[in-house]
This record gives sequence, C-alpha cells and structure tokens, in this order.
Amino acid sequence: MLKDIMQDAEERMEKAVESLQTDLRAIRTGRASPALVERLQVDYYGAPTPLNQLAGISVPEPRLLVIRPWDKNTLGIIQKAILGSDLGLTPANDGQVIRLAVPQLTEERRRDLAKVVDKRAEEARVAVRNVRRDAIDMMRELEKEKMIDEDQLYEGRDDIQKVTDGYVEQVDEIGKAKKTEIMEV
Repeated sequence: MLKDIMQDAEERMEKAVESLQTDLRAIRTGRASPALVERLQVDYYGAPTPLNQLAGISVPEPRLLVIRPWDKNTLGIIQKAILGSDLGLTPANDGQVIRLAVPQLTEERRRDLAKVVDKRAEEARVAVRNVRRDAIDMMRELEKEKMIDEDQLYEGRDDIQKVTDGYVEQVDEIGKAKKTEIMEV
C-alpha cells in the first residue's frame, strides 16, 4: 500500500519537473533554439496545431531559426502565428522558408525573464509539495482504516519528505541553470 502511494507520488513529482523543463525551454535566451517555436500553436484548417507538425525547424546560425513548412501554403498562417505570439520576434518570409533572427537580449529583458523563471520554478515547487500533501493524506486515510499503524504512517511521511526534498532540489537546480543561461551575455 505505502509503496504504491510512494510510486504514484514520485511519478507525479517527476511529471512536475518535466513540465518545468518543457516550459523553460520555450523561454528565449540570447541563442536560437527550435524549442522557442516548436510548440507554437498554428491555426491549421481551423485546428490548433503545433508548429513542429507543420514544418521543419533548424538553427543554421546561433542567432537564426529557419522554419521550412512542408506545405508552402502554410507560410502565411505560420507567419501570422509567430507575429501573434509573445516571442517578440519578427518573421522574414521569402516564399520558401521563414527566417527568425533572434536579437540580443537587453539587460532589463534578461532580468524580466529571470523573474519568469523564478515564478515557474516556484509553481513547480508548489506542485511537488501538493503531491507530497496528497500522498500524506492517503497515508492518513490508510491509518484511519487501520490498514497501517502509526509507526508506518510516520515512516511513510519521512520517506515522502525525502523524495520531496530531492525533487525540490532538482527544480532549484533547473531554475538556477536557466537563469544563468539567460543572464549570460
């Protein structure tokens, strides 16, 4: 019983960390990365579709993204989606591909992005702690139903706290690494 609760909690904490990593990949640094635009939703025949399903995305230079649609008719809608996003990038369309020049970030913009990273990391820490709370609540229910004794409850709480601390530490490291990447000139 306790093993199942622990395993479920670990899986959910792992998903919170993975979600943070995915979110942070989309935050732009001074370098071009396909992750900036690959999850961008494009209105393709009335259905929101991720850009990476409509086009190939490459990085020929450190500050340039090239988006090569598989269907040339989608160039306009892809360009419109990029302009409508919060990326702050202006697409250049030559009829074959879309080029996105990634400009150098200003110091003020870097600080703003660092704050966004802090906010997302805190959300991930809260998610991990919520999983811990849910697991402890389940253990208390088991104790109330006399399926485990009080010693097992305390042992389970200690174990879940150790796991939680490990995932919170991972979140902190990921956030710190992203902030370092952003502040790097």
